[in-house]
Amino acid sequence: MKLSGCNLPGIIVMVFVMLSSSSTSAITNFNVLNFGANPTGGADSTDSFLKAWNAACGTADSTFIYVPKGRYLVGPLAFKGQCKSSQIIIRIDGTIVAPLDYRVLGKSNNWFSFEDVSGVSIIGRGTFDAKGPSLWACKASNSNSCPSGATTLSFTNSNNIRINGLTSLNSQMFHIVINGCQNVHLEGVKIIAAGNSPNTDGIHVQLSRNVEILSTSIKTGDDCISIGPGTENLWIEQITCGPGHGISIGSLAKDLKEEGVQNVTVKKTVFSNTQNGLRIKSWARPSNGYVQGVRFIDSVMKNIQNPIMIDQNYCPRNENCPGQVSGIKINDIVYEDIRGTSSTPIAIKFDCSDKNPCTGIKLQNVNLTYLNKAAQSFCSNVVGKAIDL
Repeated sequence: MKLSGCNLPGIIVMVFVMLSSSSTSAITNFNVLNFGANPTGGADSTDSFLKAWNAACGTADSTFIYVPKGRYLVGPLAFKGQCKSSQIIIRIDGTIVAPLDYRVLGKSNNWFSFEDVSGVSIIGRGTFDAKGPSLWACKASNSNSCPSGATTLSFTNSNNIRINGLTSLNSQMFHIVINGCQNVHLEGVKIIAAGNSPNTDGIHVQLSRNVEILSTSIKTGDDCISIGPGTENLWIEQITCGPGHGISIGSLAKDLKEEGVQNVTVKKTVFSNTQNGLRIKSWARPSNGYVQGVRFIDSVMKNIQNPIMIDQNYCPRNENCPGQVSGIKINDIVYEDIRGTSSTPIAIKFDCSDKNPCTGIKLQNVNLTYLNKAAQSFCSNVVGKAIDL
């Protein structure tokens, strides 16, 4: 691949500890049916779910909340710590359904919100069906009366969290948000929304440390995975993405004082018909933030508009940024074994800040084509090296 215009001369180990029943005195079981939940979807079960949580949270033993097969109509819920129980396992085998009126969820920031909890696991083969299309249609009509919408599953200021095997369907806004958390393990999750659904990021991580996202399928209308400020020690592996906007670090530089992003590994990913593949983006305005120690390894691109991109001149609608330059410092970024097809002639675009050029950029074994020919590149204010392109 020819890299025209580029100045490119020729793991973290994370442990998620899950307490076993043998290490605790007892496990106390709570079935939501015993708290009045209706498995036919005909009556509101919101209060029943909250009662089950409060009972589990107030128990000193390890606890198990069970949602059996069925359909459960549930509105916005906030599950709050600090709990007496050091381990709460929530097994969902049924389908949790949002109210038909999108305004019920839409006026809340979150549908299922976990705040200040520790040792919580959400497992099973169940589904969260947020019924997002009605809100998306409202937004598409440009009506001023549409609510912002709710994130389906949110964890804030929480530790030792596990999410395994669930499906998030048609979220109004983001599907899963990890905010201000430590030691999070997410695996085997399915995320599904239409390719034109607005602001339906699959998984968003910010202000969090030691997060793993493994073996997950994401089909949505925005970023499959978005990585915000203050993310450190993030491991992403075996992800399929598409439709969607790819895996993005950013947007950064929204604020002048902003925590950096560091030690991120994205490995064994497949992108299909997405807007972007591997992207780092920052607003074109001052910031003390940074991105460093990022490894993009073993990615397959299938008809991607922008397979590899660094955009430090992000300025949608030309608001609050024209004439400015990004203060984000980007350093030590590796792209290794990236291959496949671009749907545009320029497969690699490094549009870095003229005030803070990208440094330490390394490309090794990158093979991207456009119409069966070697794809092109665009480079501005970038320093690094390319090997075996």
